[in-house]
Amino acid sequence: MIGVPAAESSRENFVDLDVGTRWWIGLAVAVVAMLAVDLYRHRDDHEPTARSAALESAAWVACGLIFGVVILIGFGGAAFGEYISGYLIEKSLSVDNVFVWSILFSTMAVPVRYQHRVLFWGIFGALTLRLVFILIGSALIERFSIVLVGFGVFLVVTGLRVIRHREDEGENEAATGLSLLKRIMPVSDEYDGHKFLTVRGGVRMATPLLAALVVVEVTDVIFAVDSVPAVLAVSNEPYLVFASNAFAILGLRAMYFLLADARQRFHYLSHALGGILVFVGLKMAASEWYHLDTYVSLGVILAIMVAAIVFSERRTRQEARL
Repeated sequence: MIGVPAAESSRENFVDLDVGTRWWIGLAVAVVAMLAVDLYRHRDDHEPTARSAALESAAWVACGLIFGVVILIGFGGAAFGEYISGYLIEKSLSVDNVFVWSILFSTMAVPVRYQHRVLFWGIFGALTLRLVFILIGSALIERFSIVLVGFGVFLVVTGLRVIRHREDEGENEAATGLSLLKRIMPVSDEYDGHKFLTVRGGVRMATPLLAALVVVEVTDVIFAVDSVPAVLAVSNEPYLVFASNAFAILGLRAMYFLLADARQRFHYLSHALGGILVFVGLKMAASEWYHLDTYVSLGVILAIMVAAIVFSERRTRQEARL
């Protein structure tokens, strides 16, 4: 971290790393390499199967855990705990993002074979956006520690809103994204393969695929406003926060194709995500006066998600018997 000495900082209980340029370059190279491999694998716009989505999801999780081991070796157990906590929070909150994408693509009638391309470039933009949000958020916390309380209250309010989950979530964002794009350029009613831009009657215009990409980016801005402060509740080291965000986000495409149709199966997902936001919000607001151990936080987050999955599966089985 930069700025306030540990003895004067309200974040003194969090790790304070001396992250050199080579660590940032190494992370950037790893992210770009994984994006390149993913783009190459899906260059033919094929429709992913459930099996391939499961295998890819497992591979992405493995990459995230392997990088965690690198953090453990390079910076120690405290940094590893913060990285894993941030990764788990981002991964958990991203599940709701996956379901919103499902609604968006259904509302906009985007063919399955083109959805990966939209998500690829959407996530590429999301990584850039998250980095900006993280750097700004970390700088604000370092300079004005009272911002922690504000972020914490915001997360608690957001968590309560998420618990009151709306079934039509995502439809308003679709209308907003289309409206924004149409103000900039005309939008075609027809697809032109996997192209984002096309020419119709001598006029250059956006295809519905670009409209879908704009909508995905709009939704990510909304989710980033929630998830970035949540991860900052467990770490104020920009490198750890961005790394945990990056590895969690990179696996979202595979997770989407694995879980997109399982929305109704996870009855208590919104309750769990809302509970996590309320928990980290309270933790963040109270961090000025009390520090909750990172591994205790990790245990609470895991317990909330496991409980949601167990109770959701139990309810699904009960409904199946009726």
